[in-house]
Amino acid sequence: MSLRINDTIPNLTVETDQGVFALHEWIGDHWAILFSHPKDFTPVCTTEFGAVAQLSAEWAKRGTKVLGVSVDSAEDHRKWKTDIEKVGGAKAGFPIIADVGLVVSKAFDMLPAEAYLPDGRTPNDSATVRSVFIIGPDKKLKLSMTYPMSVGRNFAEVLRALDALQTSSSKGVATPANWTVGEDVIIPTAVSDADAKAKYGDFTTILPYLRKARLPQ
Repeated sequence: MSLRINDTIPNLTVETDQGVFALHEWIGDHWAILFSHPKDFTPVCTTEFGAVAQLSAEWAKRGTKVLGVSVDSAEDHRKWKTDIEKVGGAKAGFPIIADVGLVVSKAFDMLPAEAYLPDGRTPNDSATVRSVFIIGPDKKLKLSMTYPMSVGRNFAEVLRALDALQTSSSKGVATPANWTVGEDVIIPTAVSDADAKAKYGDFTTILPYLRKARLPQ
């Protein structure tokens, strides 16, 4: 069965280049981002890991841990980080899961249950493993997205989505298309006009079911 939004993620014990730990304990009371890759030492993946490394201060500012997944060994991950840091120009301080048995890839429904890695495998053998999962402190899946092998992910969008999730979770609001921090949010339809006025002050009614307000600073 696939992992859906608001499902609790499996508490797998994983081996990484920084040691062995259980996912729930590693997340703790933080937000977390799990991002997966078909194989070490591949061009698109290296640029993506470099992009994640460049954003280390942004993840920390949002109380968010990041965790990579690739199907090669922990030792390969350690060697690969030299290339990642060269390309990204930043230290890759986050752990990378060594998913050589595809346990994580299958548990998160990135590969079918019957998938396996043949001898002499190539990235095509784990081609669908290019996904992002944003997980809340409650260990529940909040967002997922999957890209094809040929398209590098936009981690600025991952960061924007994380901001929107944290805002909607903490403030009880929704966010419109293309929203970024500081812009107006959407007042839930269950909130009356009177309650909206008391909570947000002035707000704009665009449609009977679409009201926007600026969050109090």
